[in-house]
Amino acid sequence: MFKDFSFSAISAGLVAVLVGFSSSAVIIFQATEAAGTNAEQAASWLWALGLGMGITSIGLSLQHRLPLVTAWSTPGAAVLAVSLPGFTLGDAIGAFMVTGLLIWLAGATGQFERLTERLSPAIANAMLAGVLLPFGLDAFKALEHQPWIAGSMLATYILIRLVIPRYTILTVAAIGLGVTAALGELDGANWQWAWGHPVWQAPTWSVSALLSLALPLFLVTMASQNLPGIATLVAAGYRSPTSSMLKWTGSTTFFLAPFGAFALNLAAITAAICMTEDAHPDKTKRYTAAISAGLFYTLLGLMAATVVAFFHAVPSEYLAALAGLALLPTIGASLSTALVDTREREAALVTFLVTAGNLTLFGLGGAFWGLLLGYAVKGGRAWMERRQQSTPSPT
Repeated sequence: MFKDFSFSAISAGLVAVLVGFSSSAVIIFQATEAAGTNAEQAASWLWALGLGMGITSIGLSLQHRLPLVTAWSTPGAAVLAVSLPGFTLGDAIGAFMVTGLLIWLAGATGQFERLTERLSPAIANAMLAGVLLPFGLDAFKALEHQPWIAGSMLATYILIRLVIPRYTILTVAAIGLGVTAALGELDGANWQWAWGHPVWQAPTWSVSALLSLALPLFLVTMASQNLPGIATLVAAGYRSPTSSMLKWTGSTTFFLAPFGAFALNLAAITAAICMTEDAHPDKTKRYTAAISAGLFYTLLGLMAATVVAFFHAVPSEYLAALAGLALLPTIGASLSTALVDTREREAALVTFLVTAGNLTLFGLGGAFWGLLLGYAVKGGRAWMERRQQSTPSPT
């Protein structure tokens, strides 16, 4: 195995981690704030996620000799950031454990393929777009309070997106941080070096939390994360060990959930970085790039407290702009997929509006009601079509 490593593979693993982290870590911290965590608990979430991604990336890549990079569920974090208010931290942890169990069961039973056939991509993407919409809006609202910081980030996004799109968010984060420091808005007193450590957070259980948190988190992770990850792997010419991947990520999520790991899944964008010739000219040795990514993710988890301190040192407008701009492509792609099929467009639109409006009834959040009403519209249309087909035409 050590002979298979190369500098390019290690570099690809590092780039994958930097791109993945810089594009979505801010959403993780918005989720921790919504859960009501303190600084130590928030650092524990990142510790658990970093360790979980490291374990699964290294373990899966070694077992299958494939470039299998895992990631935290970015849309899952967005779901949590919107849906967690009103629930206790214990409710959230319980929902994370159930999510891990559901992912493991999907792999252990070998029924993931059958499950995905029953999911409507249009409705799943509409729910995702509805969840992410507030983040996109907040990116532009930040211009009102910090026009120089948010404006410089927006200008950088527009320019770099046309030149080197892979490193757009990394560049946006760097430019925005530089402008923030130049304006004296960076609170250096709260930014110090410290190692992260796990903090046990006891789970509690409620039907409301399971329906409003665990179910949407599981569905969006499977439909919007694992499916694209598998498609990326197959498109690169590799076989997909789907059941093994789900068992690894599900069980790791379950055992690390009390420390803050909410959902782990197969990566797509970051994994693709480890699947190209830039990672290794020999296709059979590119799994070392994924192992390198796993090692860097582990290091990231160990440095969790330092990362948390950084996010407390920058203004909220910087984080809002970074999160919103990072999610713009995802919002656009989700809306495009949700509305492309005219037969399901109305159901998807209902799902999107209900979710974006964060309709809350009987303690259940917008993501749940969006899915329920979307499938109700889809089912009603299907019933009407069957009835029209069975009704004899007049002679």
